[in-house]
Amino acid sequence: MRRLLLLAPLLLLTAGCGVVQSSEVEATDVAREAATRAGKLLRSQRPRTAEEVGRSATGIDGVEVLRVTGTSTHDGDGVDVIVRTPGSAYNEWFDVQEIVVRRCFAVRVSPKSRWGEAPRDVDCPDGPPLSFAPPPEPPRLPFKELRASLPRVAASSQVDEARVRRTLAALDLDPAIRTEVKADGGRVGVLLSVQGNHFDPQDCLLARVEPGTTEVWMPPRIQRMPGEGGCTVGNASHPLPPPH
Repeated sequence: MRRLLLLAPLLLLTAGCGVVQSSEVEATDVAREAATRAGKLLRSQRPRTAEEVGRSATGIDGVEVLRVTGTSTHDGDGVDVIVRTPGSAYNEWFDVQEIVVRRCFAVRVSPKSRWGEAPRDVDCPDGPPLSFAPPPEPPRLPFKELRASLPRVAASSQVDEARVRRTLAALDLDPAIRTEVKADGGRVGVLLSVQGNHFDPQDCLLARVEPGTTEVWMPPRIQRMPGEGGCTVGNASHPLPPPH
């Protein structure tokens, strides 16, 4: 009778639901869910290099990045990131204390990957987690300097395009800043821009010099989105209407 009483809890756990998983298996499942969540956070249609993906992965809570392979997300099969994630489980029937594991998974980052794609179980590579230097800061667009340097032309005078170009040359701009100047109908439009990634808003400054008026401004964010035409010299000469 005593043996039956001791077996009763085990029979209750196994009856109707199959064999109860060990806490280590449950903890591994939790770690796998964390790796799956990391894959969702890393997924994007924006092209990124393997270094950019690895840097992003290191910023996810609870994720250690141990290896990054591939060239870019849009090259071949994309980028594979081996991450190590923790998981824990506790079953009061069998465990003296909470079971904690750290497991490694390969997460694929590619526009071809499925949303919530399950990561592959892999052996953890040797060595410490990877670290990545912060990305280089984009050059600062000289708003104040441009506004202070552009010529002011009297309403009765004409704008000298060559003078505007000399003004830009004297600013000694960072080589990464692209400049464009265009005369149009008695006014001169100016564009200063930094190359974008074709997905996020582009950084740019616009200026217009015409008789009686000199203006410098940054277009609204919506106009600086790819395809919106905000960061063009044409928008400097003939500004788009403000967004609603």
